[in-house]
Amino acid sequence: MDNNAQINKQTLPFASFEWKIAFRYLRSKKKEGFISIISLFSLIGIMLGVATLIIVLAVMNGFRSELLDKILGINGHITIQSYGSDIDRYDEIREEIGFIDNVYSVVPTIYSQVMVSSGEQTAGAIIKAINYTDIERVPKIDESLTIDRYQDKEGLLIGSGMARSLMLGLGDSLTLISPKGSQTPFGTTPRIKSYPITGIFNIGMSEYDSNFVYMPLQEAQKYFNKKNKVNTIEVFLDNPEQIDLALIKIREIVDGVGYVSSWRDQNKTFFTALEVERDLMFIIVSLIVLVAGLNIISSLIMLVKDKNSDIAILRTIGASKNSIIRIFFITGSFIGVAGTTLGVIIGILFCQNIDAIRLFISKITGTELFSPEMYYLAKLPAEIDNYELLSVVTMALSFSILASIYPSWKASKIDPVEVLRNE
Repeated sequence: MDNNAQINKQTLPFASFEWKIAFRYLRSKKKEGFISIISLFSLIGIMLGVATLIIVLAVMNGFRSELLDKILGINGHITIQSYGSDIDRYDEIREEIGFIDNVYSVVPTIYSQVMVSSGEQTAGAIIKAINYTDIERVPKIDESLTIDRYQDKEGLLIGSGMARSLMLGLGDSLTLISPKGSQTPFGTTPRIKSYPITGIFNIGMSEYDSNFVYMPLQEAQKYFNKKNKVNTIEVFLDNPEQIDLALIKIREIVDGVGYVSSWRDQNKTFFTALEVERDLMFIIVSLIVLVAGLNIISSLIMLVKDKNSDIAILRTIGASKNSIIRIFFITGSFIGVAGTTLGVIIGILFCQNIDAIRLFISKITGTELFSPEMYYLAKLPAEIDNYELLSVVTMALSFSILASIYPSWKASKIDPVEVLRNE
């Protein structure tokens, strides 16, 4: 009677004896070894699933943030491109756009494709001509210049990738070859001219470091025969996310002069592909957590089968059906909570040291795991979003809790009289 009274007095949702029994069932014994191994595999499955999901989402977020930061740091947030003829009144347009709220700077430029040559090395390149006094208004270029010598009126700025491929350094000469040259009786002759290299930049994005060449605007106007004209005007904003109002006003100013596009329009396909890939990876990796949740069901069902006599004894000394449900619910939920907690810790630690881990694996395997030429970035980025982290934790815990309900309910349906009779 004393035991019955003690158990019946437990009015809390989870009584102390329920916790004790649940944790005792989690400990391995010889005859329960196989069940404990299944429970361990369930915990490891949830841990790996949660960690993998956090790492995948962090890497995808890191890719997007790094690429967005570098693209917006070198290219204008709003671009005005001439329709057919070049833009001649760009100083007037620049002054008008400069008065718009959220506009940080307005940079007239000339874009053109050329061939570049140094000795026997030849490559294609994109010329971007600007006034070198505007360099400080292009954050990523100004920050990444190795030597601040771009005041030379005729010097070129090249990326570190191009410098390596063409084996060039500061003070060397680079020859530009443009097919749009002078008209002669024999046809069009290419325009060829050599310039000294007075600066090398390293943005950390191979597409720009290997293909872009910066050139003084006035020299480019002579070289491309633009005669005080440009073909592009780039507008940088203080807040690139708040772009709509500036777009409307700029379109009014340059109506009939050129086509106006935003960074969203120019990179829409690229960033949409990243979003789709991130969502698909979330769904695929979530299946790991789901499978681990199903393992919890199987391990609890086997545990219930093994503990039939224990359940019958508990029922006969006064434990209610709800107490039996709670005992096995605690057992299953603990596996999910422990696996999720360990997964979060491992995932965060991995993300914080992901590039060091990549370099270590590359060193011991002798392979390059993250090629800058293939993935555009010089290092593997990872950025954990707190909202996504909360979503992963919520999903893993939900799977674990739901997986514990059915076996717990089955345990409460065991008839103690029938079990003890068979014993």
